[in-house]
Amino acid sequence: VYRRYASLFFIIGTDDEENELAILEFIHTLVETMDRYFESVCELDIMSQLDKAHFIVDEMIVNGCILETNKNLALAPLAGLDK
Repeated sequence: VYRRYASLFFIIGTDDEENELAILEFIHTLVETMDRYFESVCELDIMSQLDKAHFIVDEMIVNGCILETNKNLALAPLAGLDK
C-alpha cells in the first residue's frame, strides 16, 4: 500500500488480510504527525533528521502493529528529548 504526499512516497508492506483503507488512513496520520513536528515536512527534513523521523514511526508502530494514532501522544516523547 502506498500514498504520495507532494514529493514524498510512503510505502507499507502488508499481508492480504489487512484493511487497505485503514493503512491509507495510518499513512495520512503519520504524515500529519511528521508535518506537525517538522513544520511542513519534506524529504530534506527527513534526511537531515532521520533519527527523529524513525522515532516518530517507532512511537506509532510496535512489532509491526499500529499502536498509536494520537498525534500528541506520539510526539510527547520527542518534545521531552528536544528540551
